[in-house]
Amino acid sequence: MADNPQSTLTFQGRCPDCAERRVALPPLLPLPGDDFDWLVRDFDSFRRLMLEELAARYPERTRWTPGDLEVVLVEAFAAVLDQLSDMADRVAREGYLETARRPESVRRLLSLIGYDAAIAAGLEDDPPGDPDGKTRQRKLEELWRRNPHLLEPARREGSRAIHTQRRMVTVNDYSIRLADHPLVLRACGWSAWTGSWPTIRVATILWNDHALDEEGLPYPDDLKERVEAFHREHRLCEPVWEPRPPTMRTLLRPLLEAWRMAGQEVVLEDAEPVGIKMFISIRVWENYFQSEVRNAVLQALGTAPGGFFAPGRLDFGQDLYASDVFQTLMSLDGVENVCLNRFKRFGDQYPDRTDTGHIPLEGLEIAVCDNDPSRPERGYINLTLNGGRRG
Repeated sequence: MADNPQSTLTFQGRCPDCAERRVALPPLLPLPGDDFDWLVRDFDSFRRLMLEELAARYPERTRWTPGDLEVVLVEAFAAVLDQLSDMADRVAREGYLETARRPESVRRLLSLIGYDAAIAAGLEDDPPGDPDGKTRQRKLEELWRRNPHLLEPARREGSRAIHTQRRMVTVNDYSIRLADHPLVLRACGWSAWTGSWPTIRVATILWNDHALDEEGLPYPDDLKERVEAFHREHRLCEPVWEPRPPTMRTLLRPLLEAWRMAGQEVVLEDAEPVGIKMFISIRVWENYFQSEVRNAVLQALGTAPGGFFAPGRLDFGQDLYASDVFQTLMSLDGVENVCLNRFKRFGDQYPDRTDTGHIPLEGLEIAVCDNDPSRPERGYINLTLNGGRRG
């Protein structure tokens, strides 16, 4: 051990208050020898290292037995050093995601890179609404203790998650990130100059073709669950369904605020629906009832899932072709022949496009045909059936 430095005061001259402090520094500690092995980590290596040091210090002693007190102490020290070395290795391994083995260590390391393994595993808080998610975290750690094989998939998924771009930087990012929301079927973004700064504008096609600011929407329970799960996964504020259902703009705004660029103005807009007016005549096979064929045609060209005009099936500015309508109808059972008598946009100012079989659309326009008599501006179908059986 190094000695403490010794200081002395030396008075010179006639002034009794003027003195000089002189410090005598202790000699430097000897450096470790070049033969010291810093990779010694286990009992045998520690024991051999200390026994070699004893033999070097006492060369006159030529015999060492396991019963000697020095050897007993060396082995006791080696055992303790082996335990401490193992503990140091374990602690060091817990600091890296690739080598960590304790469930709490893996969970914390994954949370550092923004991956919530508890939410990914489908675990929930009990009671719900815990802002810190401590109950969910305890459930995850207990699940991993009982099933250690689940650690590896979580470790891999968490590492991949950091390469997934979720921030809204480019115009295309706004379209992609918004389209991930359960309420959004399609999204299209573009940049517009407002005179002072550029503004990102995003048009959306929403669930059941509803508008952004439509109030009093009857959200089904399964859709509510998917929206809540999406908000929990992305750490967004939980939607409030009572006492009055929120508008879709209210539900989408937290996603924009969380992932948009700071200082970037973003405006959500509805798509521009273009009602399609069609007069169709169909020849029915003689063995089919007209009522069955009529129902099949209206379903095939309807807005239900799988229908030709289902919300989100057609993209922004996607032209409408009569050939696609023919293909859809001719694939139905009981349809012998199809004749398209009128094919145009709703409104007297638009010409009939039956001859060309092509209705051009552009920009944010979306072809719609709800076939609702109370809203003819959203398109309708005049269907005439010939042949077949009555009933």
